[in-house]
Amino acid sequence: MKHVIIHTDGSCLGNPGSGGWAAVLTHPDTGARRELSGGFRRTTNNRMEIMAVIAALEALKEPCAVDLHTDSQYVRNAVEKGWLKSWRAKNWVKADKKPVLNVDLWQRLVPLLERHEVRLHWLRGHAGHAENERCDELARACAGRPDLPPDAGFAAEGART
Repeated sequence: MKHVIIHTDGSCLGNPGSGGWAAVLTHPDTGARRELSGGFRRTTNNRMEIMAVIAALEALKEPCAVDLHTDSQYVRNAVEKGWLKSWRAKNWVKADKKPVLNVDLWQRLVPLLERHEVRLHWLRGHAGHAENERCDELARACAGRPDLPPDAGFAAEGART
């Protein structure tokens, strides 16, 4: 199984506001590197954090062993604390009986986490880690683009964060 190191970040100019996501994928065995980024014109930072992870994992052509680095506590806690499993088991309703936010993205992420062997690593954001800083730079650049498409999932949730 191939090993891939992924760094991700999301950014939003306003929350909600225009947002961007980015991922840097590296293959330690070959030194190959790939940068991915994109964005939406009205979205949230949390959605962009999740989207960065989704886009990175979707870019992998075969199941891989992945070391995934994120500065998102939201993504980290959803995976490591078992929130995703609980939400899924309860038909995407939280313990407080309210619907899970960003359900469209979590539903895309779950099968990707099942396909790949993902080890999650949390990084403090804006702490000088080169790959995290690069992702932040790419995500902010995308968030600032004037030609961003709408985020249909955000609009469908009725502008909740």
